Amino acid sequence: MSAKSVHESAIIVVGMRWCDRLLGLISMVILARLLVPADFGIIVMASLIVGLIDVLLDIGVSTALIHNQKADSEDYNTAWTLRLIQSCLTGFIIFVSAPFVADFYDNHLVIDVLRVMALSVVIAGFENIGVVTFQKNMEFGQDFKFFFYKRITGFAVTLIFAFILHNYWAMVIGSLSNRIAGVILSYCMHSHRPKLTLTRTTEIWSFSKWVLLRNIIAYLDTQIDKFLIGSRSDEKVLGTYSVAQNVAAMPTTELLMPLGRVLFPAFAQKRDDIESFARSLSTAIGVLSLVAMPACIGLVLTAEDAVVILLGVNWIEAVPLIQIMVISNLIFSLTHSGVYALLAIGKVRFLAILAGLQIAFFLIVAILLFPQSDATEIATIRVLTVCFGSIFIISIVILQIQAFNIKDYFAPIFRPLSATGCMALVLIQLNPVLNDLIPFARILIEILVGFVTYITCIISLWLLQGQPEGAETYLIKNFAHKFKRS
Repeated sequence: MSAKSVHESAIIVVGMRWCDRLLGLISMVILARLLVPADFGIIVMASLIVGLIDVLLDIGVSTALIHNQKADSEDYNTAWTLRLIQSCLTGFIIFVSAPFVADFYDNHLVIDVLRVMALSVVIAGFENIGVVTFQKNMEFGQDFKFFFYKRITGFAVTLIFAFILHNYWAMVIGSLSNRIAGVILSYCMHSHRPKLTLTRTTEIWSFSKWVLLRNIIAYLDTQIDKFLIGSRSDEKVLGTYSVAQNVAAMPTTELLMPLGRVLFPAFAQKRDDIESFARSLSTAIGVLSLVAMPACIGLVLTAEDAVVILLGVNWIEAVPLIQIMVISNLIFSLTHSGVYALLAIGKVRFLAILAGLQIAFFLIVAILLFPQSDATEIATIRVLTVCFGSIFIISIVILQIQAFNIKDYFAPIFRPLSATGCMALVLIQLNPVLNDLIPFARILIEILVGFVTYITCIISLWLLQGQPEGAETYLIKNFAHKFKRS
């Protein structure tokens, strides 16, 4: 595939991610106005169990097909059969375990929600396995259409029923419609017609067992805090925590996830050229810092106004949670490039072990040292866990990548950190002056002043340091290139 095609594919992938998150954000904002935190909490309670059972049984057949460049129809049919068996088994376990889950959460409303979700899991198992070829063959245009049509169906149905019902069932019905749409679309968009067979089970399992292990660790690493909160508090607290987590992730997730798909192949191409690899890593750290730092700290300082504008006054309790979680996401963003650099040089086992250690660290602190910790304290423990993991990632990056030292890691962070500090000081001083304004006007002024302050400081520092090579140079060159082409 040509460089142009790869570039266009990357744009489509980024577009898919941003489209998904935009629909998610719009949905969250509207639902937050129509529903209450307890409604979200019930859905999170059920979703955690569905996700856990699903990940424990998911052997990653799609990943196995993408990995196997010589996969034929027999491989696809076996993969479809295995996934159908997995979906039916998952649905059955969810359905049967619903009363026990309700006892765990001390909330009987979860029972019926889980049983409908069990049905949706089974329905999803019938989706045409042929659509995997869209990603495998890098047909991202088709992949985008399939993803978008599914997403927009669930989005529309959820909002319609939210206006009609004004309770959590709107999200359940929306999720069910998303699954049904996926099955219908998969057969309309791809000509493959799967058949029941298990002839290639051994070949698929030999690869998929590692995918299964990785997925289990990743799921627990990201969801274990919600399990603890769900067991220690009610659905309102869990709903508030979950929505706060989504809001806190906005400044970084929308940047990190799309860039990750681009960084990994870019690093992989340059890993044999040590000097070029080190420079690319340093630039990537600088670019992420340049955007993530002001966005995260800006959200910390304007969190109350942002919550009132986006979610409404019913969600004001989410403010301190958002402020804590944003710090966690910021710390993670500073090591994100390092993670992909380690993947590029084959340190997959280390990253899996580190994820396991982070889970263990979190559980030790949250359960053994602070057994009565509430949602705010658990969010704080998450920050400590991310710090713990980040120290290890930075250390391994410096040790494993030649021509890259501790100065190379932290030098790109200096200017964004200094400029963000100046921005924060200006906004803190400005806050009392804006107290009498309505939240929308206040946050608009804060965003404008913060942006101007940050850009001015960044450019000034870059010029004072003699315009060194780095994130600023990279962005200027790329913008100039795009401008000349247009």
